[in-house]
Amino acid sequence: MKPIAFIFPGQGSQYVGMGRELFENFTSAKEIFGEADDALHYSISGLCFKGPEEALKLTENTQPAVLTTSIAALKVLQGEKGLTPQFTAGHSLGEYSALVASGALTFSEAVKIVRLRGKFMQEAVPVGEGAMAAVLGMEREQVEKLCEEVSSGEVLSPANFNCPGQIVIAGHSKAVERAIARIKQEGKKAVPLPVSAPFHSPLMKPAAERLEKALEEISVSDLNIPVVTNVEAEINSSKERVRGLLVAQVSSPVRWEESMRKMIEKGIEEVVEIGPGKVLSGLMKRIDNRVETRNIEDLQTLKKIP
Repeated sequence: MKPIAFIFPGQGSQYVGMGRELFENFTSAKEIFGEADDALHYSISGLCFKGPEEALKLTENTQPAVLTTSIAALKVLQGEKGLTPQFTAGHSLGEYSALVASGALTFSEAVKIVRLRGKFMQEAVPVGEGAMAAVLGMEREQVEKLCEEVSSGEVLSPANFNCPGQIVIAGHSKAVERAIARIKQEGKKAVPLPVSAPFHSPLMKPAAERLEKALEEISVSDLNIPVVTNVEAEINSSKERVRGLLVAQVSSPVRWEESMRKMIEKGIEEVVEIGPGKVLSGLMKRIDNRVETRNIEDLQTLKKIP
């Protein structure tokens, strides 16, 4: 068998109806949605399956909803196909799914902590004061230089290094607007993102501080499968480092392209994206199209996995 990695999506992959087919067809998925509802004391399953979309898009709902759908899909995949990965990784929020898959976090504790994480991130910056935008077709050094030049004393920095030619920036709304204007002047493309806060920027420091306290309350176990972390784009097998990396992650850039290259360097030839959508599969095709990509989110995608 080819060396394989499991990767987990983050916020932005959610859609109304996600996870429903797996819930209706597999006891293992039904149990995960039930566990989430019990842990959160409300029906996150109902929100995933029926919406409304506006409620699902609220950060403190999106994060536990995506995590729950991803872990339900993981349980189905393990039960039906028995795959074991060499590594796991997750994009932003998805790192919590990766840590559940690795055995470091229990699902019920993870789903509670990501709801708090979403709440803290939302409350760190008043709505309207922060923004994010995807910058297309520019190199890392160009984007970093641009952020310095147009920040004018405000916060503006790279937030996600997703794949060649796609870097997300985040910071104060006005600074992001100035960056978009400059990028367009230079004949490049920048797309404002429909998010409610400037994630993975220094403006998230207050959220990181609150998360640090919340993480003290949860237990972290040994990692059965190493996790390639967002903050360092390095392999972590130490349970002692998990909390610190999760705290740093909130206000640091997601080094996704480097994380995927690290896995490839270690011999990974196939990735399975587990959870809603296939955003990460698309990024992998642009990072290295020799790596085989599959995703699992429903019955149709499950059938395609050998």
